[in-house]
Amino acid sequence: MLRNDPPDAPERRRLWPAARWWFRAAFAFSLVFGCVLLGASAAELAPPPAPSAPSTPSAEGGVDPEALPVAPDSPQASMRRFIELCRAGDYAEAARYLDLPPRADGAVLAQKLKAVLDRHIWLDVETLSPLPLGDAQDNLGAGVEELGKIPTRTGPQPVRLVRRATPDGVRWIFSRATVDRVGEWYARLEDRWLRDHLPPALLRAGPRELLWWQWLALPVLALAAWLVGAVLSFLLRALLRRLVVRTDSAIDDALLEGTRGPLTFAAALLAIAAALPWFGLYQPAEEFLDKVVRAGVFVAVFWFALCAIDAVGGRLLAAPATRDNPAARSLVPLMGRIAKVAIVIVGAIAVLSELGYPVASLLAGLGIGGVALALAAQKTVENLFGSVSIGIDKPFQVGDFVRVDALLGTVEAIGLRSTRIRTLDRTLVTIPNGKLADLHIESYTARDRMRLSCVLSLVHETTPEQLRAILEGCERALRAHPHIWPDDVVVRFIGVAPSSLDVEVMAWFETRDFGEFRTMRQEMLITFLEIVGSAGSRLAHPTQTLHLATRDGGRPQADAADGGGPANGGRREPRRAPSAGAPPSR
Repeated sequence: MLRNDPPDAPERRRLWPAARWWFRAAFAFSLVFGCVLLGASAAELAPPPAPSAPSTPSAEGGVDPEALPVAPDSPQASMRRFIELCRAGDYAEAARYLDLPPRADGAVLAQKLKAVLDRHIWLDVETLSPLPLGDAQDNLGAGVEELGKIPTRTGPQPVRLVRRATPDGVRWIFSRATVDRVGEWYARLEDRWLRDHLPPALLRAGPRELLWWQWLALPVLALAAWLVGAVLSFLLRALLRRLVVRTDSAIDDALLEGTRGPLTFAAALLAIAAALPWFGLYQPAEEFLDKVVRAGVFVAVFWFALCAIDAVGGRLLAAPATRDNPAARSLVPLMGRIAKVAIVIVGAIAVLSELGYPVASLLAGLGIGGVALALAAQKTVENLFGSVSIGIDKPFQVGDFVRVDALLGTVEAIGLRSTRIRTLDRTLVTIPNGKLADLHIESYTARDRMRLSCVLSLVHETTPEQLRAILEGCERALRAHPHIWPDDVVVRFIGVAPSSLDVEVMAWFETRDFGEFRTMRQEMLITFLEIVGSAGSRLAHPTQTLHLATRDGGRPQADAADGGGPANGGRREPRRAPSAGAPPSR
């Protein structure tokens, strides 16, 4: 503790990382929820309506309302103007479309009626009749149109329009019976208190028919839902941890620890879905937020899949078989990244589809891009699968001494694209894994024992007794060695050569270290020389007898030419018969 620190400074230092994590998590959730919200809002922006077309008969023998020109004194034109005035906040002008009783406040009634209609009957003006006399087939009589019904305790009550002559001309207005019930309907709205106390600017509709106060309340709701989700996630994980500790597997522990974020996110979405009905959302806004919540569920599911990949990959890397295999340690993260990319792509497509984006064109673009990528990255993919094949077959590991075709060296690194081998000349050779997987690979490090093989060439003067003593002595010396493999020790007289009696020696030493093997081989070869000398014999020199003819055609005489011994590497250099006119060799 520092000298000037307060007494509770250590406690603050312990609490600060947790508080910082909570702040970052809440901010991330708000950011993700806001991005999904704005993305869905941009995805569902409808194009402007097409211009009216000439009237065409409908399938039922009547006239299609959408194909008729809109008359200025039709129900459709009157309701469109009423909605435009209400959205602009000009309720006094909108009151001209109400059949007002005497001494009534038309602006207040127009505002309340618009709130009731938005909550219970979302008007689609395109479905209203564009004819001046309205729909003649609704059995309501001439000059009467019904927009819908408001649910009440005594049963649904209709909202109707009537055709009236006004000082400005003939128009369709809300009937007197409808206007008289506006106060009763408005009193039953869930958000009536907010509408009575909030500024008019916050009660206007914003994007996706969400009121501006609802847009401002959504971030606050998101933060509160995150806190509730964190508590619910903590309780659920505590319950699951009691079940997980009873199992012997460690993967479920890692999965439970990795599900902290996805469970919190899913619980927060559940809290948001439970709180949305209290917002008094309009029908389009409710449908929009339902899509956002469902898209968030997809995000939580694929987030859990990503966490599961990390958990399983961590356990695989911690496994003994993977720790001892460098290729597997490189392969596990690679396969994890590939799986993550695939999950992210599938998850993004699912979320975009839920939000209303046209994923068919996106998938077509991904298909074309995938073909182009496959053609451009053909060698890379080949080397990638080659590394996978090497990781699965495990023909060698880092540090192994191997022969790859004619290449002999030590494996220094096994990468995702290539493998590097250090040769005996200390040069570094890099071989692509795609090509290496098809080559002949011989691993010397994988030997469990090493072979001693040599031929002892004895002089012809060696007697059978001496030969038997040499055979018995060499086999006895081999079997007495502490590292010999006793199952197969070969010391045999194999034949009579032109210049020697050959004895084959073959045995295996139980060692994997080549340096140790060379020391053992040296000791045994020196022992063989001692055994040959003690038996009274010696090693033969390669010799050859040549018959030479004299220049005067006299009798041939034999000359034994020494072809060289150990001093010149055992090469035999016979003397050649000179050609005619050439001097004899000396």
